[in-house]
Amino acid sequence: MKKDNVALFLKYTLFTLALGATLTLLFFAWLGQDSPVPQTKEQRLALKHNRKPASERLGNMEGVLAPGKGKPSALPGDWPQLRGPARDNIGQSKIALKTNWPAGTTPPVLWRVSMGEGHAGATIHNGCVYVVDYDRARQMDAIRCLSLDDGTEIWRYSYPVEIKRNHGMSRTVPVVTDDYVVSIGPLCHVHCLDAKTGKVIWKKDMTKEYATEVPPWYAGQCPILDGKNLLLAPGGKPLLLSLDLATGNEVWRTAPDLDGMGMTHTSITIAEIGGVRQLVYCTKQGVVGLAAADGKLLWKDPAWKNGIANVPTPVWLGDDRIYFSCGYGTGGMMLKVSPDGSGFKVDELYRKKPEEFGSDQQTPIFYKGYLYDVLPKPSELACMAPDGKRMWASGESRFGLGPYMIVNDLLLAVNDETGELTIAKADPAAYQELAKMPLLKGHDAWAPMAFAEGRLILRDLTEMICVDLGGNKTK
Repeated sequence: MKKDNVALFLKYTLFTLALGATLTLLFFAWLGQDSPVPQTKEQRLALKHNRKPASERLGNMEGVLAPGKGKPSALPGDWPQLRGPARDNIGQSKIALKTNWPAGTTPPVLWRVSMGEGHAGATIHNGCVYVVDYDRARQMDAIRCLSLDDGTEIWRYSYPVEIKRNHGMSRTVPVVTDDYVVSIGPLCHVHCLDAKTGKVIWKKDMTKEYATEVPPWYAGQCPILDGKNLLLAPGGKPLLLSLDLATGNEVWRTAPDLDGMGMTHTSITIAEIGGVRQLVYCTKQGVVGLAAADGKLLWKDPAWKNGIANVPTPVWLGDDRIYFSCGYGTGGMMLKVSPDGSGFKVDELYRKKPEEFGSDQQTPIFYKGYLYDVLPKPSELACMAPDGKRMWASGESRFGLGPYMIVNDLLLAVNDETGELTIAKADPAAYQELAKMPLLKGHDAWAPMAFAEGRLILRDLTEMICVDLGGNKTK
């Protein structure tokens, strides 16, 4: 009898363990993970999208353009690309921003729009707000055009792509002109659409056409304009290329000896050094400087790289210096690029530990001769002189991985977990906090912000909002 009880006990124990393991696997599968116990480095860092794009499974299924009821706003203001008009994350406003918010009041939220899980920031042009989104229920990427007035959708272009949840899906910022809007989707699909109607002008799949390897956590690179040309860094064959914006036709591509250096989450920086317009890009194998005219290699520094993810964009200081920052223990580096005979040479001026002056996800801002940044740990806002001397840190005020920008000498910074917006002075003399207020409901508020004449657009993982910082009214 005892033996039967033991056997029965073992039987039910094994059944319970098996059921628990099955439920655990199903839970992690629901989270978009292949296994609760990652076996490889790549799995530990970011579980790969191992399912084919729906466009491959469903043949040559075209995208869908859906018109909405929204209308372009007549409001002024422009934030047409990643980091704003001059790609420096500095905005100007004729409307003075209110900083003396009474306790318990916040700037009015003008509109809210639900988003698919992601960290894609918005651009603003001609009264329209453009954002890359992912519709998980329909398994489609979506490029959305909203009214700056009230967030109502003007049009939406969607195309089928099947991907898994991986700390959100979309995380890129489109670039927009009077005629075109260009986006890069999570799996490196590039679309050029008519900015007014959403009609497809041209499109490319970088994985198929340029042998791009999609980075862990999906594409983070944002398209950059150089005049009438669009700059992309496929990281494969070729490393970088220039396309005619109107047609998508190739203008130039980098030499084959640069092929395969790898796409990262960072975007291209345009600088002018030694009288030469240059494109600076952080690959998986180091930094390269290319001639903007034809893509010719001018210089490279293989020492600056990170084996996990390189997200912040290089910051050009307006002379011969470029500041680089990266997370995952890398920190920061100041590089000097100098003419050397018929070419250029690079000199590393100094390095900074992450806690001294580094950045995980956001790009530092160079403003009036000083660098501003949020440190990975302990998540403080900090100011540093170009010679490496730190001017101040925010102390008990913490900001996590959230975005920040400067408008009218004011630092605007978001805590990525609490959704609080902090307004402080952009002054190298000292950290001076002026206001702090809760705005976002959710968490993982990592997306870059956009600004247009008193209106600030920001988001968390699942919602985008537009707030009025002009102080016309409070709620």
